[in-house]
Amino acid sequence: MFRIIHKESLNPTVTKMDIEAPLIAKKAQPGQFIILRVDEEGERIPLTIADYDRENGTITIIFQIVGATTKRLNHLNEGDVLQDFVGPLGKATETEGLKKVAVIGGGVGCAIAYPVAKKLHEEGAEVHSIIGFRSHNLVILEKEFESVSDKLRICTDDGSYGSKGLVTDALKEMIEAGSVYDEVIAIGPLVMMKFVCQLTKEYGIKTVVSMNPIMIDGTGMCGGCRLTVGGETKFACVDGPDFDGHEVDFDEAMARSAMYKPFEREAYEEACHLFEQAK
Repeated sequence: MFRIIHKESLNPTVTKMDIEAPLIAKKAQPGQFIILRVDEEGERIPLTIADYDRENGTITIIFQIVGATTKRLNHLNEGDVLQDFVGPLGKATETEGLKKVAVIGGGVGCAIAYPVAKKLHEEGAEVHSIIGFRSHNLVILEKEFESVSDKLRICTDDGSYGSKGLVTDALKEMIEAGSVYDEVIAIGPLVMMKFVCQLTKEYGIKTVVSMNPIMIDGTGMCGGCRLTVGGETKFACVDGPDFDGHEVDFDEAMARSAMYKPFEREAYEEACHLFEQAK
């Protein structure tokens, strides 16, 4: 029984849930993910572990309502249960030995970036966090990042909060102001990670990105999550989700991601129609 212990709306399209899953909470690490099904007829979707509480046996997930499954998931409430909740899957983010790191999150990708920043902070690293959103009403996890960051920059595309501009603008300013990073960790939309990597490559800074393509079984057998990294085929579910950003073929990843958008839209509209009928 994977019961929803807590549900909270973070902004109009993003929801946070704490799920009762003691065995997963016991072993979870930042960077890993779970695969869930809402009900018996539901599809399997991957969601990165946004946080975990070993003492209370809960896993925190944060998801954006963009497709049929996230629409169904968002209709569940505290006390409801999920059909499946499998994990932890994937390799944990490597943080050992890092002394000064820039952690960059874009949009809902901040839910993945936060536990990484938290772990680095707990290990004594100096953490500079940069989080970016389209506008003020979409900002999430600001207080959480403040609590684990030595420096925090918030960027919005329209300038309605924090600094107007992109996360790459803030990162470039911090580098040119004298910050020397052991590593940059970037998590967010593919296009954001691509341009972060282009920038850090100019400065010779190692950069790690978290890839979250379509996944089905989470074991590497289906091949749905394949990526090209350093000219080789990798599977995000078992080889990642973290990869050397300077070796990822982002153009290929974005092209593959775009292939599924018409199907996602059709399924989302069908789910909306069913919920309207049920009212």
